[in-house]
Amino acid sequence: MTESKFNEFVEIVKRLRLECPWDREQTNDSIKAATIEEAYEVVDAIDNNDFVELKKELGDLLLHVVFHSVIAEGENKFTLDEVIESIKEKLIRRHPHVFGEVVVENANDVKKNWEAIKLNEGRNSVLDGVPQMMPSLYRAYRLQEKASKVGFDWEKKEDVWKKVIEEIEEMHYSEKEETKKELESEIGDVFFALTNYARFLGINPENALRLTNEKFIKRFQYVEKKINESGRQINQSNLAEMDMYWNESKTKL
Repeated sequence: MTESKFNEFVEIVKRLRLECPWDREQTNDSIKAATIEEAYEVVDAIDNNDFVELKKELGDLLLHVVFHSVIAEGENKFTLDEVIESIKEKLIRRHPHVFGEVVVENANDVKKNWEAIKLNEGRNSVLDGVPQMMPSLYRAYRLQEKASKVGFDWEKKEDVWKKVIEEIEEMHYSEKEETKKELESEIGDVFFALTNYARFLGINPENALRLTNEKFIKRFQYVEKKINESGRQINQSNLAEMDMYWNESKTKL
């Protein structure tokens, strides 16, 4: 995008903020949920390898970046120029191997330097900066990843798997002996340990579960479709029939 096109886009957003009744009413808080939704729609387009849709969704996400900035500027909080200047300075500061004299050998060195630089910027903990509103599975992954960058990690994948089994056994024991709250904690430990194992395999667990959710939806909808073709609703079926169509869906989807 040329500078003139970007400036033209910003002027359109500013005009909407001034002249559109709906846009005038919005706040950073009122559109935050929509901002999250737009980010997820970008991810959907990437998962579907749909670059036509990705182009559109990135435009929607860009709109939110500009709109949030225009709203803040109207309240004398900060300007869009300050947003751009801030991220420009951060990129330069956190890439001394590109803009400075630091030498790195690989991407892992870059990640370690990144965390060290953030601590020098005034953060109190390596774990700072992982949003509380992030999906819990992905948040667990990011917390583990950040701790790993400073050496707090398992040495062998096999030990991580032993921890998964240990947590599953503790959960199963808790099912019989402990309260619901204690069981909830044990189930959380299982998810956390399994997330850690996924990280050792180089798998993002949030992506993995999202793909599995989509696979479940497609296969279950196949079951619904086959039953509907017989003139019935799925609640008029039985488990044996649904299992038959479910297994059939595995060969087709």
